[in-house]
Amino acid sequence: MNTRMRRAAVAVAATAMAVSLAACGSAKESGGKSDDTSAAKKGDDLKIGLLLPENATARYEQFDKPIIEKKISELTGGKAKVVYSNAKQDATLQAQQVETMITNKVDALIIDAVDSKSIANSVQKAKDAGIPVVAFDRLAEGPIDAYTSFDNEEVGRVQGKALLEALGDNASKGQIVMMNGAITDPNAALFKKGAKSVLDGKVTVGKEYDTKEWKPENANANMEAAITALGKDKIVGVYSANDGMAGGIITALKASGLKTLPPVTGQDAELAGVQRIVAGEQFMSVYKPYAPEGEAAATMAVSLAKGEKIAASVATSTVDSPTTKGVPTYLVPVVSLTKDNIKDTVIEDGVYTVAQICTGQYKAACDTLGLK
Repeated sequence: MNTRMRRAAVAVAATAMAVSLAACGSAKESGGKSDDTSAAKKGDDLKIGLLLPENATARYEQFDKPIIEKKISELTGGKAKVVYSNAKQDATLQAQQVETMITNKVDALIIDAVDSKSIANSVQKAKDAGIPVVAFDRLAEGPIDAYTSFDNEEVGRVQGKALLEALGDNASKGQIVMMNGAITDPNAALFKKGAKSVLDGKVTVGKEYDTKEWKPENANANMEAAITALGKDKIVGVYSANDGMAGGIITALKASGLKTLPPVTGQDAELAGVQRIVAGEQFMSVYKPYAPEGEAAATMAVSLAKGEKIAASVATSTVDSPTTKGVPTYLVPVVSLTKDNIKDTVIEDGVYTVAQICTGQYKAACDTLGLK
């Protein structure tokens, strides 16, 4: 395992330990104190609302939901109930889901916002009802009580550095296409900022898109337009903000008749993305360990639901949103995932097995990489 991966692994392990320690004692014992503005302290018989933004991206249903549910159960001796809804990329539906959570009198809410700005009114309604809110993965606006995510500018920097590495001397011999995420997602702006901090002055951006709703089919249409405008042979690389869009992009590149695909980035280490990396169709993804992020969100929500202040061992820093200053925060480190470290990341961490990755059409490529 290389030095960068070791640093990330150590940080993740430290976080897991911190979350575990915080769960073992009272808020006072783990560095927190009673929050005078919250309701009276409650026991473990809690109701925690969990609102995730969509189900097209595999991570939310496959990883985040079960991780959060498991940690909340562990923290409360199995007594807490998680009430779950998925907004299916519909901000209006998510606002209605918050209303339902308020009506159901949940003790705390974990929200991954479809639209970080429009959710502010819903967050305020929850706050007015005495329900604390943890912003999960995306920094929601409004009076949120805590936030956990990844270092999103670093995600973009990791993607940009990997793309430059893959381009080598070709960086100056053509143009790249930038396929950013949805403008409704504040993380997309941070990914873009981080990537551009690395790429500016080193590549020529021929076409750039903010992809509506992060949908692969929209990325596919955008890429087809870019190929038409620039010419398939003039595109030396593609910055794709996540794996789902990378799939749509690669489909468009293949359909154009290219014999050799330009390097394409990604994010989330989705199974299909990992398989494309194995096959040499996608250059890289960003591996974001979901367990420490989900466990931190669960720990924050349980503490707040009990009327306790979040322990400093869990919220290790603060961030400012456009509407709220000094939000207690934990940011999880990330790792660049390429064909060279699949075994040391997603396989070693138990995210996927070799059998899941190396299905029929990928078996020969897996054998070449020593994935057996």
